[in-house]
Amino acid sequence: MANDREVLREIWDGRIPVCFQLDSSEVNGLQAPDPYYLMVPRLSYFPLVTDKVRRHFQRYIHPAKHDSEMWMDFNGQPLKWHYPIGVLYDLYIPEISLPWSITVHFEKFPESELLHCPSREAVESYFMSCIKEADVLKHRSQVVSNMQKKDHNQLWLGLQNDKFDQFWAVNRKLMEVGNDETFKYIPFRLYQGDEPFVQRLVKPVTEEGQRKTLYHFLQEIYAENASKVKVLTHGVEPPPDTPLQWMSEHLSYPDNFLHLCIAF
Repeated sequence: MANDREVLREIWDGRIPVCFQLDSSEVNGLQAPDPYYLMVPRLSYFPLVTDKVRRHFQRYIHPAKHDSEMWMDFNGQPLKWHYPIGVLYDLYIPEISLPWSITVHFEKFPESELLHCPSREAVESYFMSCIKEADVLKHRSQVVSNMQKKDHNQLWLGLQNDKFDQFWAVNRKLMEVGNDETFKYIPFRLYQGDEPFVQRLVKPVTEEGQRKTLYHFLQEIYAENASKVKVLTHGVEPPPDTPLQWMSEHLSYPDNFLHLCIAF
């Protein structure tokens, strides 16, 4: 099980300074609103941390748009709410100067590029489906199927309310490895630019029983190009010799997936 508690805590406490600005074409009236600044958790999702942003800008848009779904973009690229905030940041990090400047919209929802997020319940549903998918890969679904509703609630509320101890009291069960000492497969998602993320079945050990490292993993995915690949997660570049199992236990997001942004 994940046992480097200081690493887990450091990952949990990751924050990004963001400057939210209303699209100038949506300002209703003569006075444009001031930007709204927030320190947002890397591990969370934008719909969980932007209630205050919505309230701040709502006064400056047309009353007919007050109930419209809020969405955001960076440099003209709509931001996918179902990607963790830290993943979105790492995807665009070469273009970002801090604070991260994000444009807020209440009009012209990009239907072909974004999923709708009508409520926090939509985020919860997506989050829990990811945890279940990760558990299928790691434990053949044996952990989640033995959890009670209160355990599911505790995971969700721990994430939503930014409570490390509350979340990890349950999540540690999902990180236990049992007699095999490794997961069956490593839950991961690879991101490159605006392409859809990539997933595959990858075991944490070789056929000979040797523990795979990040470099072994990259060889499996990118073959002869593995040495050219740069991997970023949580804003850092893990060394190539980092064990894959250790990464899954300690560097996974709350949804239990390793989210790895790739550059060449």
